[in-house]
Amino acid sequence: MPLSSAPTPTGFGTRVRRLLHRPSGNALRAAVLGVNDGLVSSFCLVMGLEGAAASREAVILAGLAGLAAGACSMALGEWLSVTNSREMNNKRLRDMAHELAHDAIRARQRLVTVIVGKGVLPADAERAADEIMRNPRAALDTFAREVLGINPQERGGNPVQAAVISFVLYSSGALVPLLPFLVTAGPSAQFGSIVACLAGLGLVGWGTSSFNGRPGWFSALRQVLIGGMAAAFTYGLGTVFGSL
Repeated sequence: MPLSSAPTPTGFGTRVRRLLHRPSGNALRAAVLGVNDGLVSSFCLVMGLEGAAASREAVILAGLAGLAAGACSMALGEWLSVTNSREMNNKRLRDMAHELAHDAIRARQRLVTVIVGKGVLPADAERAADEIMRNPRAALDTFAREVLGINPQERGGNPVQAAVISFVLYSSGALVPLLPFLVTAGPSAQFGSIVACLAGLGLVGWGTSSFNGRPGWFSALRQVLIGGMAAAFTYGLGTVFGSL
């Protein structure tokens, strides 16, 4: 049923709010890239040590240290980012609530502009704005989402949850290059690490195709080539410096 033909003000306002509030998320993208960060960093580190002819124990120790350092750094960075985002969004919501309470006319006009921008006729937008403004909570919710770009229920997310997820995802990727060295040694461990990492890079690339619009094979091949080149570069550096 078109917005302009809604039989009651309540039904009309509900339809407008549904039109305005369209959720979106980047959880898959963040997960794939989090695993990729750990995988590539650890792969390059391990190959650099292999190039320098480091012992199996040194590779494992350095790899685990790199995993712990990288995972903690990622987790702390994520916690700080989300915490600062929440604090900023809380301030913006307080400022928006103050405007709604003390300058309702200006706030209403901003709301009308937002609704019209969604394709609603001006007359219908005026009527919807009047209805929404009668409910302070609905008005703040609408302004938060459509004017400020904030989900008032999340306000930037949970910093502890974000930190834990970041830690786990990075660690999962960083562990892949080390697994062969934990069960074997010598050339077989090196070969197993390379195979495992290239396979992991391919899976990561395939995963990115779900949000980058590229074919899965293309994203997987690109990821393998770039990650492999980075690892080859650090292997070369390790060879050079290991011979000094």
